[in-house]
Amino acid sequence: MRNNDLLSSSVSLRLSEHGFVGQFVSFERVQELEDDIEKAHSEQLFDEGFYSYLLSWSQFTFPTDFPEIRSVVVVACPQPALKVNFERNGRSFETIIPPTYAYHTDEEARDCIAELLEPRGHRLIGAKLPRKLLAVRSGLARYGKNNITYVRRMGSFHRLAAFYTDAPLFEQSWQEPQMLEQCETCTACVKKCPSGAIPTDRFLLRAEKCLTYHNEAEAPFPEWIDPSWHNCLIGCMICQNVCPANKPFVGRVVDEATFSEEETDLILRNASKEDLPPETQEKLERIGMLEDFELLSRNLKALLNARN
Repeated sequence: MRNNDLLSSSVSLRLSEHGFVGQFVSFERVQELEDDIEKAHSEQLFDEGFYSYLLSWSQFTFPTDFPEIRSVVVVACPQPALKVNFERNGRSFETIIPPTYAYHTDEEARDCIAELLEPRGHRLIGAKLPRKLLAVRSGLARYGKNNITYVRRMGSFHRLAAFYTDAPLFEQSWQEPQMLEQCETCTACVKKCPSGAIPTDRFLLRAEKCLTYHNEAEAPFPEWIDPSWHNCLIGCMICQNVCPANKPFVGRVVDEATFSEEETDLILRNASKEDLPPETQEKLERIGMLEDFELLSRNLKALLNARN
């Protein structure tokens, strides 16, 4: 076995020992990811707002401080949905954060790989890439009809992380995006999506209609969004909960945090992140909402209004 094959196998084994699964592709594939996005945009499959949003967190330029990159690692980390409680007016208000938002697994995946690569003289850094597209192109995941990624033995209950490394990892697969076989004859998510974001006349989601897109963006909610559609603190679980491919996983919900009346009031008043007590910041970090704190007040108010 060649040295890079042996190293790749060792990384795969180390990831699996932590419950993760990864795929490796050549760094040259990054250009193809950018080409895929530009092609979809040129074919007017992306709304301009979503296209700008996508580019705002994707970075296709070569990192100048790491010119020796040879490989990209994409990792799927299993995640449950998180139950979060807010105390308000003497009552407890319960909501959900879908899988994919608890970003602590990024660091866990990085440490897992680095423990193996760094003693061998290799570097590893986070990669700002379109992770869903990378995962599907690498063969790690498949798209659902809802354009969410599905991973074997995880369904959509996972978070994706991507890393650059100078290690010569063996490219395992590179393919055109593929959809789950179950989706070919299933319309469960199409029927349940309240905003009509999942089309039947094309493969790509109409992202500009997706509730997740709007409650992850900083702009005010469009007037056409019915307040009753809000169902999560961020993101949306409607299409994931009704998906037959997710049937073994929808019960994976962890009661993660409770915010007191005082903490809830601070959030609703849109207090600055720095003014929050340390224990409140720790809770937000644990549920993956500290980085998106500027969205929290608006989204929580929308949920409270939807329940009234």
